[in-house]
Amino acid sequence: MKRAPHDRKRPVLEVTDLSVRLGDTVALDSVSFSLSKGDSVAVVGPNGAGKSTLFKAIAGIVDLASGSIQVYGSAPDGHTCIAYVPQASVVDWNFPVTVLDVVLMGRTRRIGMFRRPGRVDRRFSYQCLEMVNMEELAERQIGELSGGQKQRVFIARALAQDAEIVLMDEPLTGLDVGSQEGILGLLRGLTDRGVTLLVSTHDLDMAAKRFARIMLLNRRIVALGEPGAVMRTELLLPTFGGHASVQNEGVENGGRAKVVVFDTCCDGGETHPDTHGEAEKAASSTSGTRTGL
Repeated sequence: MKRAPHDRKRPVLEVTDLSVRLGDTVALDSVSFSLSKGDSVAVVGPNGAGKSTLFKAIAGIVDLASGSIQVYGSAPDGHTCIAYVPQASVVDWNFPVTVLDVVLMGRTRRIGMFRRPGRVDRRFSYQCLEMVNMEELAERQIGELSGGQKQRVFIARALAQDAEIVLMDEPLTGLDVGSQEGILGLLRGLTDRGVTLLVSTHDLDMAAKRFARIMLLNRRIVALGEPGAVMRTELLLPTFGGHASVQNEGVENGGRAKVVVFDTCCDGGETHPDTHGEAEKAASSTSGTRTGL
């Protein structure tokens, strides 16, 4: 594969009037934004908001209805610097590969699809596993790992790929608090290295605390900016629509307004608190204060 050129004078990622259709459904509508080197962005929105579609479009694996995506000034096709980690629920964990094999896949687009990784590639991939404290499990089958360990392996693969843009779709879903903290620490290390990071999440509170910028997305961008400017009732309500309600906690006496968000789990649109930990997420507004590996 011929590698796309990098114009370092251009933004790392520039999305302009992007629209994507999935069948008869408009998944993304006139989405525009620009990111610089080392930006850290949490992408937040309800189920069906287009978060996964946005990542796939940036990775160059879905067709655009209109608009453009540019990575250092050229289309995503041909770029080896984009690492995309899909939701764990759509990965085939029975695929017969070891942890080291998965990390070596990060070298494939650099060395060529039909070339076998050499000694240098294997050594470098092992070093990437060491960076995420997974080297002792290098020969373990990927499906035998815990959720947090799998995410560590995918981060190691991004390191082996020398990725400059990392897209992670719901990487914290289903992980315990300790595993989440470990993954967030590794992601912070990526941005410290200058990697541009986009992570989709349902956890509004975590997004506000751990990411420099937040994108509120519901087919269109409702807001993009620093947490203090974005996590506001008047922006969260149009983002989540009927899936959100405002609970006033003594606002008239200087208290804070809390937005409680429920994701839809029923075809009929009825909303429930998610007993699996994905849906009921509260954030205080600042106004009052099956795929392959």
